[in-house]
Amino acid sequence: MSRRGGARPPGRDRRAWAVPPRPGRQRVGGDPPSVAVVGGGIAGLAAAAVLAERGVRVVLHEREPVLGGRVSGWPIALPDGTPATMSRGFHAFFRQYYNLRGLLRRCDPALGMLTGLPDYPLQHRSGLRDGFRRVPRTPPLSALGFVALSPSFGLRDLLAMRPAAAFPLLDVSTRGVHERLDDVSAHDFLDTLGFPAAARHLAFEVFSRSFFADPRELSAAEMALMFHIYFLGSSEGLLFDVPREPFPEALWDPLAGHLTRLGTEVRTDTPVRSVRPGPSGGHLVVDDAGARPYDAVVLALDTGGLRGLVDRSPGLGDTAWRGRVARLRNAPPFLVSRLWLDRPVASGRPGFLGTSGYGSLDNVSVLCRWDGEAARWAARTGGSVVELHAYAVPATAVREVEEKRVVDQLHQVYPETRQARVLAARHEWRDDCPLFPVGGYRDRPTVRTPDPSVVVAGDLVRTGLPVALMERAATSGFLAANILLERWGVRGETLWTVPDRGRSALLRSLARRYGPPH
Repeated sequence: MSRRGGARPPGRDRRAWAVPPRPGRQRVGGDPPSVAVVGGGIAGLAAAAVLAERGVRVVLHEREPVLGGRVSGWPIALPDGTPATMSRGFHAFFRQYYNLRGLLRRCDPALGMLTGLPDYPLQHRSGLRDGFRRVPRTPPLSALGFVALSPSFGLRDLLAMRPAAAFPLLDVSTRGVHERLDDVSAHDFLDTLGFPAAARHLAFEVFSRSFFADPRELSAAEMALMFHIYFLGSSEGLLFDVPREPFPEALWDPLAGHLTRLGTEVRTDTPVRSVRPGPSGGHLVVDDAGARPYDAVVLALDTGGLRGLVDRSPGLGDTAWRGRVARLRNAPPFLVSRLWLDRPVASGRPGFLGTSGYGSLDNVSVLCRWDGEAARWAARTGGSVVELHAYAVPATAVREVEEKRVVDQLHQVYPETRQARVLAARHEWRDDCPLFPVGGYRDRPTVRTPDPSVVVAGDLVRTGLPVALMERAATSGFLAANILLERWGVRGETLWTVPDRGRSALLRSLARRYGPPH
Protein backbone atom coordinates (compact mmCIF):
# COMPACT_ATOMS: atom_id res chain seq x y z
CA MET A 1 0.00 0.00 0.00
CA SER A 2 1.21 3.51 -0.70
CA ARG A 3 0.05 7.01 -0.05
CA ARG A 4 -2.01 8.66 -2.73
CA GLY A 5 0.90 10.44 -4.44
CA GLY A 6 -0.61 12.90 -6.89
CA ALA A 7 -3.93 11.11 -7.26
CA ARG A 8 -7.11 12.82 -6.10
CA PRO A 9 -8.86 10.98 -3.25
CA PRO A 10 -12.41 9.88 -4.08
CA GLY A 11 -14.04 11.34 -0.94
CA ARG A 12 -13.59 14.18 1.54
CA ASP A 13 -10.73 12.48 3.40
CA ARG A 14 -7.47 13.97 2.12
CA ARG A 15 -5.55 11.17 3.87
CA ALA A 16 -7.20 8.30 2.04
CA TRP A 17 -4.65 5.81 0.72
CA ALA A 18 -4.24 4.64 -2.85
CA VAL A 19 -3.23 1.09 -3.75
CA PRO A 20 -1.94 1.35 -7.33
CA PRO A 21 -1.88 -1.69 -9.61
CA ARG A 22 1.22 -3.05 -11.28
CA PRO A 23 2.28 -1.14 -14.41
CA GLY A 24 1.11 -2.56 -17.70
CA ARG A 25 -0.82 -2.04 -20.92
CA GLN A 26 -4.26 -0.48 -20.89
CA ARG A 27 -5.93 -3.52 -22.50
CA VAL A 28 -5.17 -7.08 -23.45
CA GLY A 29 -3.83 -7.54 -26.95
CA GLY A 30 -4.40 -10.18 -29.61
CA ASP A 31 -6.71 -13.09 -28.86
CA PRO A 32 -8.12 -12.08 -25.44
CA PRO A 33 -8.03 -14.54 -22.55
CA SER A 34 -11.27 -15.88 -21.12
CA VAL A 35 -12.33 -15.75 -17.47
CA ALA A 36 -15.25 -17.36 -15.70
CA VAL A 37 -16.52 -15.33 -12.76
CA VAL A 38 -18.48 -17.65 -10.52
CA GLY A 39 -20.86 -15.56 -8.43
CA GLY A 40 -22.83 -12.44 -9.30
CA GLY A 41 -22.69 -10.58 -6.00
CA ILE A 42 -20.71 -7.41 -5.39
CA ALA A 43 -17.34 -9.22 -5.54
CA GLY A 44 -18.12 -11.02 -8.78
CA LEU A 45 -19.55 -7.90 -10.42
CA ALA A 46 -16.46 -5.89 -9.41
CA ALA A 47 -14.10 -8.49 -10.85
CA ALA A 48 -16.14 -8.84 -14.04
CA ALA A 49 -16.25 -5.07 -14.57
CA VAL A 50 -12.48 -4.54 -14.35
CA LEU A 51 -11.69 -7.57 -16.50
CA ALA A 52 -14.23 -6.70 -19.20
CA GLU A 53 -13.10 -3.08 -19.30
CA ARG A 54 -9.56 -4.32 -20.07
CA GLY A 55 -10.77 -6.43 -22.99
CA VAL A 56 -10.96 -9.85 -21.30
CA ARG A 57 -13.71 -12.22 -22.43
CA VAL A 58 -15.85 -12.68 -19.31
CA VAL A 59 -18.69 -15.06 -18.53
CA LEU A 60 -20.49 -14.35 -15.26
CA HIS A 61 -22.22 -17.34 -13.66
CA GLU A 62 -24.84 -16.67 -10.98
CA ARG A 63 -26.93 -19.45 -9.44
CA GLU A 64 -29.84 -17.15 -8.55
CA PRO A 65 -32.14 -15.56 -11.15
CA VAL A 66 -30.99 -12.09 -10.00
CA LEU A 67 -27.66 -10.32 -9.44
CA GLY A 68 -26.41 -8.62 -6.29
CA GLY A 69 -25.78 -11.56 -3.96
CA ARG A 70 -26.67 -10.56 -0.42
CA VAL A 71 -27.65 -7.11 -1.73
CA SER A 72 -30.04 -8.52 -4.32
CA GLY A 73 -33.75 -7.87 -4.79
CA TRP A 74 -36.45 -9.77 -6.63
CA PRO A 75 -40.01 -9.13 -7.80
CA ILE A 76 -43.00 -10.17 -5.69
CA ALA A 77 -46.72 -9.47 -5.77
CA LEU A 78 -48.63 -8.13 -2.76
CA PRO A 79 -51.97 -9.79 -1.89
CA ASP A 80 -53.87 -7.16 -3.91
CA GLY A 81 -51.72 -7.88 -6.96
CA THR A 82 -49.49 -4.81 -6.62
CA PRO A 83 -45.96 -5.54 -7.89
CA ALA A 84 -43.20 -4.90 -5.36
CA THR A 85 -39.57 -5.78 -4.67
CA MET A 86 -38.29 -7.87 -1.77
CA SER A 87 -34.69 -8.00 -0.59
CA ARG A 88 -32.48 -9.44 2.13
CA GLY A 89 -32.56 -6.33 4.26
CA PHE A 90 -31.05 -2.92 4.85
CA HIS A 91 -27.53 -2.04 3.68
CA ALA A 92 -25.66 1.17 4.51
CA PHE A 93 -23.43 2.63 1.78
CA PHE A 94 -20.87 4.45 3.91
CA ARG A 95 -18.86 7.27 2.34
CA GLN A 96 -15.55 5.45 3.04
CA TYR A 97 -16.67 2.56 0.81
CA TYR A 98 -14.49 3.99 -1.94
CA ASN A 99 -14.19 0.88 -4.09
CA LEU A 100 -17.86 -0.09 -3.91
CA ARG A 101 -18.78 3.45 -4.84
CA GLY A 102 -16.20 3.32 -7.63
CA LEU A 103 -17.96 0.24 -8.99
CA LEU A 104 -21.33 2.00 -8.90
CA ARG A 105 -19.87 5.08 -10.64
CA ARG A 106 -19.50 2.96 -13.78
CA CYS A 107 -23.20 3.58 -14.39
CA ASP A 108 -23.79 6.82 -12.49
CA PRO A 109 -20.65 8.96 -12.03
CA ALA A 110 -22.44 11.35 -9.67
CA LEU A 111 -23.93 8.48 -7.62
CA GLY A 112 -27.36 9.97 -8.09
CA MET A 113 -28.88 6.56 -7.34
CA LEU A 114 -27.91 7.11 -3.67
CA THR A 115 -29.33 9.51 -1.12
CA GLY A 116 -28.01 10.35 2.32
CA LEU A 117 -29.91 9.71 5.54
CA PRO A 118 -29.68 12.65 7.94
CA ASP A 119 -28.67 10.57 10.97
CA TYR A 120 -27.83 7.08 12.18
CA PRO A 121 -29.68 6.96 15.51
CA LEU A 122 -29.21 4.12 17.99
CA GLN A 123 -31.81 3.40 20.65
CA HIS A 124 -31.59 1.22 23.76
CA ARG A 125 -34.67 -0.16 25.44
CA SER A 126 -33.73 1.73 28.62
CA GLY A 127 -34.47 4.98 26.79
CA LEU A 128 -30.89 5.97 26.00
CA ARG A 129 -30.43 7.20 22.46
CA ASP A 130 -27.33 8.07 20.45
CA GLY A 131 -26.80 9.51 17.01
CA PHE A 132 -24.02 10.65 14.70
CA ARG A 133 -25.42 13.75 12.98
CA ARG A 134 -23.66 16.11 15.40
CA VAL A 135 -20.48 14.05 15.87
CA PRO A 136 -17.37 15.56 14.21
CA ARG A 137 -16.09 13.58 11.26
CA THR A 138 -12.35 14.19 11.68
CA PRO A 139 -10.44 11.77 13.95
CA PRO A 140 -9.76 11.74 16.84
CA LEU A 141 -12.48 14.36 17.36
CA SER A 142 -15.00 11.85 15.99
CA ALA A 143 -14.47 9.38 18.85
CA LEU A 144 -14.07 12.12 21.46
CA GLY A 145 -17.18 13.88 20.17
CA PHE A 146 -19.22 10.71 20.32
CA VAL A 147 -18.23 10.17 23.95
CA ALA A 148 -18.92 13.79 24.86
CA LEU A 149 -22.33 13.86 23.19
CA SER A 150 -23.50 10.39 24.18
CA PRO A 151 -25.82 10.08 27.20
CA SER A 152 -24.50 6.53 27.69
CA PHE A 153 -21.13 7.84 28.99
CA GLY A 154 -21.43 9.26 32.50
CA LEU A 155 -18.57 10.70 34.51
CA ARG A 156 -18.52 7.67 36.79
CA ASP A 157 -18.40 5.38 33.73
CA LEU A 158 -15.46 7.30 32.26
CA LEU A 159 -13.52 7.13 35.51
CA ALA A 160 -14.09 3.36 35.71
CA MET A 161 -12.73 2.70 32.22
CA ARG A 162 -9.22 1.33 31.65
CA PRO A 163 -7.85 3.51 28.83
CA ALA A 164 -4.58 1.59 28.48
CA ALA A 165 -6.55 -1.45 27.34
CA ALA A 166 -7.93 0.64 24.46
CA PHE A 167 -4.52 1.47 23.02
CA PRO A 168 -4.77 -1.27 20.32
CA LEU A 169 -7.61 0.80 18.83
CA LEU A 170 -5.26 3.76 18.37
CA ASP A 171 -2.69 1.98 16.21
CA VAL A 172 -4.60 -0.35 13.91
CA SER A 173 -2.98 -2.02 10.93
CA THR A 174 -4.78 -4.79 9.11
CA ARG A 175 -2.13 -7.41 9.73
CA GLY A 176 -1.11 -6.26 13.19
CA VAL A 177 -4.63 -6.08 14.60
CA HIS A 178 -5.29 -9.71 13.72
CA GLU A 179 -1.98 -10.82 15.17
CA ARG A 180 -2.84 -9.10 18.45
CA LEU A 181 -6.59 -9.54 18.83
CA ASP A 182 -7.85 -12.40 16.67
CA ASP A 183 -7.69 -14.87 19.57
CA VAL A 184 -9.91 -12.66 21.75
CA SER A 185 -13.68 -12.27 21.39
CA ALA A 186 -15.23 -8.83 20.88
CA HIS A 187 -17.17 -9.40 24.11
CA ASP A 188 -14.05 -10.16 26.16
CA PHE A 189 -12.11 -7.25 24.66
CA LEU A 190 -14.86 -4.84 25.70
CA ASP A 191 -14.65 -6.36 29.18
CA THR A 192 -10.97 -5.43 29.37
CA LEU A 193 -11.85 -1.81 28.52
CA GLY A 194 -14.31 -1.52 31.39
CA PHE A 195 -16.78 -0.11 28.87
CA PRO A 196 -20.05 1.08 30.48
CA ALA A 197 -22.86 -1.35 29.74
CA ALA A 198 -25.17 1.11 27.98
CA ALA A 199 -22.42 2.54 25.78
CA ARG A 200 -21.24 -0.98 25.06
CA HIS A 201 -24.65 -1.87 23.65
CA LEU A 202 -24.99 1.31 21.64
CA ALA A 203 -21.43 2.06 20.52
CA PHE A 204 -20.10 -1.43 19.85
CA GLU A 205 -22.57 -4.27 19.91
CA VAL A 206 -24.95 -2.64 17.44
CA PHE A 207 -22.03 -2.50 15.02
CA SER A 208 -20.54 -5.87 15.87
CA ARG A 209 -23.87 -7.56 15.21
CA SER A 210 -23.78 -6.11 11.71
CA PHE A 211 -21.25 -8.91 11.14
CA PHE A 212 -24.22 -11.26 11.78
CA ALA A 213 -22.63 -12.69 14.91
CA ASP A 214 -22.98 -12.54 18.66
CA PRO A 215 -20.07 -10.51 20.12
CA ARG A 216 -19.07 -13.60 22.12
CA GLU A 217 -18.26 -15.36 18.85
CA LEU A 218 -16.86 -12.44 16.86
CA SER A 219 -13.10 -11.87 16.70
CA ALA A 220 -12.07 -8.71 18.54
CA ALA A 221 -9.73 -7.99 15.62
CA GLU A 222 -12.71 -7.52 13.30
CA MET A 223 -14.38 -5.19 15.79
CA ALA A 224 -11.17 -3.17 16.24
CA LEU A 225 -10.75 -2.93 12.47
CA MET A 226 -14.34 -1.74 12.22
CA PHE A 227 -13.65 0.93 14.87
CA HIS A 228 -10.66 2.09 12.81
CA ILE A 229 -12.57 2.16 9.51
CA TYR A 230 -15.47 4.22 10.84
CA PHE A 231 -14.08 6.19 13.81
CA LEU A 232 -10.33 6.68 14.09
CA GLY A 233 -9.12 5.85 10.58
CA SER A 234 -11.41 7.95 8.41
CA SER A 235 -12.78 11.46 8.31
CA GLU A 236 -15.75 10.41 6.17
CA GLY A 237 -17.85 9.98 9.34
CA LEU A 238 -20.55 7.50 10.27
CA LEU A 239 -23.37 8.86 8.17
CA PHE A 240 -24.19 6.91 5.05
CA ASP A 241 -26.22 6.74 1.85
CA VAL A 242 -28.97 4.38 0.74
CA PRO A 243 -30.36 3.62 -2.74
CA ARG A 244 -33.26 5.77 -3.87
CA GLU A 245 -34.94 2.76 -5.49
CA PRO A 246 -34.85 -1.01 -4.88
CA PHE A 247 -31.45 -2.63 -5.34
CA PRO A 248 -32.06 -4.11 -8.83
CA GLU A 249 -33.36 -0.88 -10.34
CA ALA A 250 -30.85 1.42 -8.66
CA LEU A 251 -27.70 -0.71 -8.76
CA TRP A 252 -27.53 -4.06 -10.49
CA ASP A 253 -29.65 -3.70 -13.62
CA PRO A 254 -27.55 -0.69 -14.76
CA LEU A 255 -24.32 -2.52 -13.93
CA ALA A 256 -25.49 -5.62 -15.82
CA GLY A 257 -26.15 -3.37 -18.81
CA HIS A 258 -22.63 -1.95 -18.53
CA LEU A 259 -21.15 -5.45 -18.51
CA THR A 260 -23.27 -6.58 -21.43
CA ARG A 261 -22.19 -3.59 -23.51
CA LEU A 262 -18.58 -4.61 -22.84
CA GLY A 263 -19.28 -8.08 -24.23
CA THR A 264 -19.72 -9.94 -20.94
CA GLU A 265 -22.04 -12.92 -21.02
CA VAL A 266 -24.22 -12.70 -17.91
CA ARG A 267 -25.70 -16.10 -17.08
CA THR A 268 -28.15 -15.89 -14.18
CA ASP A 269 -29.99 -18.93 -12.82
CA THR A 270 -26.89 -20.96 -13.73
CA PRO A 271 -25.26 -22.76 -10.78
CA VAL A 272 -21.73 -24.04 -11.34
CA ARG A 273 -21.39 -27.71 -10.42
CA SER A 274 -17.60 -28.03 -10.43
CA VAL A 275 -14.32 -26.59 -11.71
CA ARG A 276 -11.85 -29.05 -13.23
CA PRO A 277 -8.33 -28.68 -14.66
CA GLY A 278 -8.45 -28.26 -18.43
CA PRO A 279 -6.74 -30.82 -20.66
CA SER A 280 -4.29 -28.23 -21.99
CA GLY A 281 -4.17 -25.69 -19.18
CA GLY A 282 -6.78 -23.43 -17.69
CA HIS A 283 -9.95 -24.87 -16.23
CA LEU A 284 -13.26 -26.38 -17.25
CA VAL A 285 -16.26 -24.81 -15.55
CA VAL A 286 -19.13 -27.29 -15.41
CA ASP A 287 -22.77 -26.25 -15.19
CA ASP A 288 -26.00 -27.91 -16.31
CA ALA A 289 -25.21 -27.05 -19.95
CA GLY A 290 -21.88 -28.90 -19.85
CA ALA A 291 -18.18 -28.03 -19.45
CA ARG A 292 -16.66 -24.88 -20.90
CA PRO A 293 -12.92 -24.04 -20.95
CA TYR A 294 -11.48 -20.83 -19.50
CA ASP A 295 -8.00 -19.43 -19.05
CA ALA A 296 -8.77 -18.37 -15.46
CA VAL A 297 -11.52 -18.48 -12.85
CA VAL A 298 -12.71 -16.05 -10.19
CA LEU A 299 -14.51 -17.77 -7.30
CA ALA A 300 -16.76 -15.00 -5.94
CA LEU A 301 -19.01 -17.12 -3.75
CA ASP A 302 -20.44 -16.95 -0.26
CA THR A 303 -18.96 -19.17 2.43
CA GLY A 304 -21.20 -22.16 1.87
CA GLY A 305 -21.00 -21.83 -1.90
CA LEU A 306 -17.19 -21.77 -1.83
CA ARG A 307 -17.02 -24.78 0.51
CA GLY A 308 -19.42 -26.74 -1.65
CA LEU A 309 -17.76 -25.93 -4.96
CA VAL A 310 -14.29 -26.76 -3.65
CA ASP A 311 -15.61 -30.03 -2.22
CA ARG A 312 -17.08 -30.94 -5.63
CA SER A 313 -13.87 -29.90 -7.43
CA PRO A 314 -11.05 -32.16 -6.20
CA GLY A 315 -8.53 -30.63 -8.60
CA LEU A 316 -8.78 -27.15 -7.10
CA GLY A 317 -5.91 -25.96 -4.91
CA ASP A 318 -3.73 -28.10 -2.69
CA THR A 319 -4.52 -30.09 0.45
CA ALA A 320 -3.73 -27.26 2.90
CA TRP A 321 -5.81 -24.70 1.00
CA ARG A 322 -8.74 -27.07 0.64
CA GLY A 323 -8.58 -27.80 4.36
CA ARG A 324 -8.77 -24.11 5.24
CA VAL A 325 -11.77 -23.63 2.96
CA ALA A 326 -13.50 -26.66 4.52
CA ARG A 327 -13.12 -25.10 7.98
CA LEU A 328 -14.86 -21.84 7.05
CA ARG A 329 -18.04 -21.29 9.04
CA ASN A 330 -21.32 -19.55 8.40
CA ALA A 331 -22.69 -16.95 10.78
CA PRO A 332 -25.98 -17.70 12.58
CA PRO A 333 -29.24 -17.28 10.66
CA PHE A 334 -30.77 -13.85 10.23
CA LEU A 335 -34.33 -12.71 9.69
CA VAL A 336 -35.66 -9.86 7.57
CA SER A 337 -39.36 -9.02 7.98
CA ARG A 338 -40.96 -6.45 5.69
CA LEU A 339 -44.43 -5.18 6.60
CA TRP A 340 -46.83 -3.15 4.51
CA LEU A 341 -48.99 -1.33 7.10
CA ASP A 342 -52.36 0.36 6.62
CA ARG A 343 -51.27 3.60 8.31
CA PRO A 344 -48.14 5.71 8.61
CA VAL A 345 -45.67 5.55 11.44
CA ALA A 346 -45.21 8.76 13.42
CA SER A 347 -43.80 11.59 11.34
CA GLY A 348 -40.63 11.96 13.40
CA ARG A 349 -39.46 8.39 12.96
CA PRO A 350 -36.06 8.14 11.20
CA GLY A 351 -35.51 6.21 8.01
CA PHE A 352 -33.22 3.85 9.90
CA LEU A 353 -32.89 3.10 13.61
CA GLY A 354 -30.39 0.74 15.25
CA THR A 355 -31.87 -0.94 18.32
CA SER A 356 -30.46 -2.71 21.36
CA GLY A 357 -32.05 -4.38 24.35
CA TYR A 358 -35.23 -5.35 22.51
CA GLY A 359 -34.36 -9.02 22.14
CA SER A 360 -33.48 -10.22 18.66
CA LEU A 361 -34.49 -6.99 16.88
CA ASP A 362 -31.38 -5.14 15.64
CA ASN A 363 -32.83 -2.36 13.52
CA VAL A 364 -35.98 -0.85 12.06
CA SER A 365 -36.15 0.78 8.64
CA VAL A 366 -39.04 2.97 7.52
CA LEU A 367 -38.50 2.30 3.82
CA CYS A 368 -41.03 4.84 2.61
CA ARG A 369 -38.74 7.59 3.97
CA TRP A 370 -36.17 6.93 1.22
CA ASP A 371 -37.06 4.00 -1.07
CA GLY A 372 -38.99 5.30 -4.06
CA GLU A 373 -41.08 2.19 -4.60
CA ALA A 374 -42.13 2.08 -0.95
CA ALA A 375 -42.78 5.83 -0.90
CA ARG A 376 -45.09 5.60 -3.90
CA TRP A 377 -47.04 2.73 -2.31
CA ALA A 378 -47.36 4.68 0.95
CA ALA A 379 -48.53 7.82 -0.86
CA ARG A 380 -51.15 5.84 -2.80
CA THR A 381 -52.51 3.86 0.17
CA GLY A 382 -51.90 6.17 3.13
CA GLY A 383 -49.88 3.41 4.78
CA SER A 384 -46.20 2.77 5.41
CA VAL A 385 -43.55 0.14 4.64
CA VAL A 386 -41.44 -0.99 7.59
CA GLU A 387 -38.57 -3.48 7.63
CA LEU A 388 -37.22 -5.32 10.67
CA HIS A 389 -33.84 -7.02 10.87
CA ALA A 390 -32.62 -9.61 13.37
CA TYR A 391 -28.95 -10.18 12.60
CA ALA A 392 -28.03 -13.27 14.62
CA VAL A 393 -30.93 -15.54 15.50
CA PRO A 394 -30.20 -18.75 17.45
CA ALA A 395 -30.05 -21.76 15.16
CA THR A 396 -32.67 -23.44 17.37
CA ALA A 397 -35.19 -20.61 16.93
CA VAL A 398 -38.68 -21.44 15.67
CA ARG A 399 -39.36 -19.32 12.63
CA GLU A 400 -43.00 -18.52 13.31
CA VAL A 401 -42.17 -17.54 16.88
CA GLU A 402 -39.30 -15.24 15.85
CA GLU A 403 -41.35 -13.62 13.10
CA LYS A 404 -44.06 -12.77 15.63
CA ARG A 405 -41.48 -11.72 18.22
CA VAL A 406 -39.77 -9.09 16.05
CA VAL A 407 -43.17 -7.57 15.23
CA ASP A 408 -43.94 -7.41 18.96
CA GLN A 409 -40.56 -5.72 19.45
CA LEU A 410 -41.44 -3.20 16.73
CA HIS A 411 -44.51 -2.31 18.77
CA GLN A 412 -42.23 -1.52 21.71
CA VAL A 413 -39.94 0.65 19.61
CA TYR A 414 -42.73 2.44 17.70
CA PRO A 415 -45.91 2.07 19.83
CA GLU A 416 -48.17 3.60 17.15
CA THR A 417 -47.67 0.45 15.05
CA ARG A 418 -49.72 -1.58 17.58
CA GLN A 419 -52.87 -0.21 15.98
CA ALA A 420 -51.72 -0.79 12.41
CA ARG A 421 -53.15 -3.59 10.29
CA VAL A 422 -50.58 -5.59 8.33
CA LEU A 423 -51.74 -5.58 4.70
CA ALA A 424 -48.82 -7.71 3.52
CA ALA A 425 -45.78 -9.32 5.13
CA ARG A 426 -42.69 -11.02 3.79
CA HIS A 427 -40.17 -12.86 5.95
CA GLU A 428 -36.72 -13.85 4.66
CA TRP A 429 -34.56 -16.32 6.58
CA ARG A 430 -30.95 -16.73 5.45
CA ASP A 431 -27.80 -18.26 6.90
CA ASP A 432 -25.16 -17.58 4.25
CA CYS A 433 -23.06 -14.81 5.81
CA PRO A 434 -19.43 -15.52 6.77
CA LEU A 435 -18.54 -15.87 10.42
CA PHE A 436 -15.34 -14.19 11.61
CA PRO A 437 -14.81 -16.29 14.72
CA VAL A 438 -12.21 -15.98 17.41
CA GLY A 439 -8.97 -17.36 16.00
CA GLY A 440 -10.43 -17.81 12.51
CA TYR A 441 -8.36 -15.28 10.57
CA ARG A 442 -5.60 -17.73 9.69
CA ASP A 443 -8.09 -20.03 7.95
CA ARG A 444 -9.73 -17.40 5.80
CA PRO A 445 -8.61 -17.56 2.15
CA THR A 446 -6.61 -14.82 0.51
CA VAL A 447 -7.38 -13.60 -3.00
CA ARG A 448 -4.49 -15.66 -4.36
CA THR A 449 -4.71 -19.46 -4.28
CA PRO A 450 -2.10 -22.17 -4.92
CA ASP A 451 -3.20 -22.07 -8.57
CA PRO A 452 -2.20 -18.76 -10.23
CA SER A 453 -5.16 -19.00 -12.61
CA VAL A 454 -7.73 -19.25 -9.79
CA VAL A 455 -8.51 -16.34 -7.47
CA VAL A 456 -11.07 -15.87 -4.71
CA ALA A 457 -13.20 -12.80 -3.96
CA GLY A 458 -15.88 -11.95 -1.44
CA ASP A 459 -16.39 -10.43 1.98
CA LEU A 460 -14.99 -13.59 3.59
CA VAL A 461 -11.56 -13.01 1.97
CA ARG A 462 -8.40 -11.68 3.64
CA THR A 463 -7.38 -8.67 1.55
CA GLY A 464 -4.67 -7.21 3.79
CA LEU A 465 -6.49 -3.88 3.54
CA PRO A 466 -8.67 -1.97 6.05
CA VAL A 467 -12.05 -2.84 4.53
CA ALA A 468 -15.13 -4.70 5.75
CA LEU A 469 -18.57 -5.94 4.69
CA MET A 470 -19.71 -4.68 1.25
CA GLU A 471 -16.49 -2.74 0.78
CA ARG A 472 -14.43 -5.87 1.39
CA ALA A 473 -16.46 -7.63 -1.29
CA ALA A 474 -15.87 -4.88 -3.86
CA THR A 475 -12.19 -4.51 -2.95
CA SER A 476 -11.52 -8.25 -3.20
CA GLY A 477 -13.23 -8.35 -6.59
CA PHE A 478 -10.97 -5.58 -7.87
CA LEU A 479 -7.92 -7.32 -6.38
CA ALA A 480 -8.89 -10.61 -8.03
CA ALA A 481 -9.15 -8.92 -11.42
CA ASN A 482 -5.83 -7.11 -10.89
CA ILE A 483 -4.01 -10.34 -10.06
CA LEU A 484 -5.22 -11.98 -13.26
CA LEU A 485 -4.47 -8.91 -15.35
CA GLU A 486 -0.88 -8.91 -14.05
CA ARG A 487 -0.43 -12.31 -15.72
CA TRP A 488 -1.31 -10.76 -19.07
CA GLY A 489 0.74 -7.58 -18.63
CA VAL A 490 -2.31 -5.33 -18.21
CA ARG A 491 -2.71 -2.56 -15.66
CA GLY A 492 -5.59 -3.10 -13.28
CA GLU A 493 -7.70 -0.89 -11.04
CA THR A 494 -6.38 1.63 -8.51
CA LEU A 495 -7.89 0.87 -5.10
CA TRP A 496 -8.60 3.34 -2.30
CA THR A 497 -8.89 2.70 1.43
CA VAL A 498 -8.84 4.50 4.73
CA PRO A 499 -5.22 4.67 6.00
CA ASP A 500 -3.95 1.33 7.28
CA ARG A 501 -2.57 2.87 10.47
CA GLY A 502 -3.68 5.25 13.21
CA ARG A 503 -3.91 8.81 11.90
CA SER A 504 -2.22 10.47 14.86
CA ALA A 505 1.52 9.98 15.38
CA LEU A 506 1.09 10.92 19.06
CA LEU A 507 -1.64 8.31 19.61
CA ARG A 508 0.38 5.67 17.76
CA SER A 509 3.35 6.45 19.98
CA LEU A 510 1.22 6.12 23.12
CA ALA A 511 -0.17 2.82 21.87
CA ARG A 512 3.32 1.43 21.26
CA ARG A 513 4.66 2.65 24.60
CA TYR A 514 1.79 1.89 26.95
CA GLY A 515 -0.38 -0.62 25.16
CA PRO A 516 -0.17 -4.40 25.54
CA PRO A 517 2.81 -6.06 23.83
CA HIS A 518 2.48 -6.92 20.17
